[in-house]
Amino acid sequence: MRVAVALAALSGLLQVLTFPNFSVYYFAAFCVTPLLVALARVEDGPAPRKRRFLLGWLAGTIFWGGCCYWVYDVMHDYSGIVAPAAFAIYVAFSVVKGLHLGAFALLAGPLLRKRWALPALAALWVALEGSHQYLGFTWLHLGNAAAGMTVLAPLAPYTGVYGLSFALMLLNVALALVLLRRPRQQLFWLAVIIPLLFLPELPEDEIGSHDVRLVQPAVHPDEIISGDWTAQRAADHYREMLRLSTTGGPTELLIWPEYSVPLYFFESERHRQLAETVARTVDAPFIFNTVTYAEVDGERRPKNTSILLSADGELVSEYSKMFLVPFGEFVPWPFSLFINKITLAAGDFLPGEGVTVAEIEGRRIGTYICYETVFARGVRAFTAQGAEVLVNISNDSWYGPTAARYQHLLIARMRAIENQRWILRATADGVTTVINRAGQIAPPLPSFEGGALSAKFNYSDELTWFVRYGEWFWYLCLALTAVFLILARRG
Repeated sequence: MRVAVALAALSGLLQVLTFPNFSVYYFAAFCVTPLLVALARVEDGPAPRKRRFLLGWLAGTIFWGGCCYWVYDVMHDYSGIVAPAAFAIYVAFSVVKGLHLGAFALLAGPLLRKRWALPALAALWVALEGSHQYLGFTWLHLGNAAAGMTVLAPLAPYTGVYGLSFALMLLNVALALVLLRRPRQQLFWLAVIIPLLFLPELPEDEIGSHDVRLVQPAVHPDEIISGDWTAQRAADHYREMLRLSTTGGPTELLIWPEYSVPLYFFESERHRQLAETVARTVDAPFIFNTVTYAEVDGERRPKNTSILLSADGELVSEYSKMFLVPFGEFVPWPFSLFINKITLAAGDFLPGEGVTVAEIEGRRIGTYICYETVFARGVRAFTAQGAEVLVNISNDSWYGPTAARYQHLLIARMRAIENQRWILRATADGVTTVINRAGQIAPPLPSFEGGALSAKFNYSDELTWFVRYGEWFWYLCLALTAVFLILARRG
């Protein structure tokens, strides 16, 4: 059993090393293999189901704790929670999220013994991986590691990230079967990845022909709401943002990130005039972030909203964030009884009610906000409604100098490939860059420094298979998993 525990722990560690900051992406092809070998070692022992679950839970806890160590920093530094309590929340987070891999290990045992273990385990992995989006918090899917792999990445426009996770799990399971000396015929299922060799290549090194300016203020929101943020400091900051916005000559589109300035566009006449002045001065459509409010059951609730103004300062569209950040824009019960939020407005944020795609100067733009990047179905909705370019305004300041900002970027790269859209990514202080349709990034602005990035991008109206049909591959894996589990149960 000790060997099995060591193998499970190794699997969790390899998954951590796969993603930023370590970014050894090729580990994704075998990072789950040690866990599978460990499961095979205990399948004939006493209480095998319990042992399998615990092995998977251990690997999952190590993975989530190792990749999302920044949860402690956010809770302690920005939610104001004392260190012991913040650490307890971080540990609880890791343990709870690790349950997913525990469930995988529990169900994988019977499937691992079958001659069709290869597709069954890959389908099971994807089925459980996709469920994270409905269970409180979702982050790094295994397939995200293949964003830069020239063989696997072209699959994303067809299946989304789930197809890449499936392909990587086929490799993991195949290696486990070889190590377990299973009959070679069981590797025949690897033939399903042969069509990958014939997929159209992604448009790598694509050069844009349209201009955009992304402004990164590098001013933490904590500073904006602190007692040191005087009227004079606010005026100086606004002038600096305007200076950065006009740096580099004319542009076709100006984007400010999430929480760059304390603007209440619909609440303050002065704030509205400031925003309109920016658009007119730059003489370009202007996207920025604001807080709006709505009445719900007699309570005034804030919304995290993006605004698009025309070059002459007229309101074109607004969109309110639909996928809110747990422990950021709302605190799940019972944690809400003692955890302070890290957002700028009091009270739980209210999610938006639908996608908005703005049309300006004959082009259609979809703007989504920060954490919404991790929801493939959410970003896809903008493209499905006609967005020809995607804009992601974000504030990664909460993460500090941790790996979270680079993990967030990796996920954004996958969204660009799935949708075959350029993504214009402006952050208050994170990784401000432009991502092309192959998931490649333009040289970003330096972190922790204010600046403006003038870059090129393209519009596109192509609808990928994934955009047309959504998460069909995940649904397929759910169905296949049910079938395989029934067959395994019948012996």
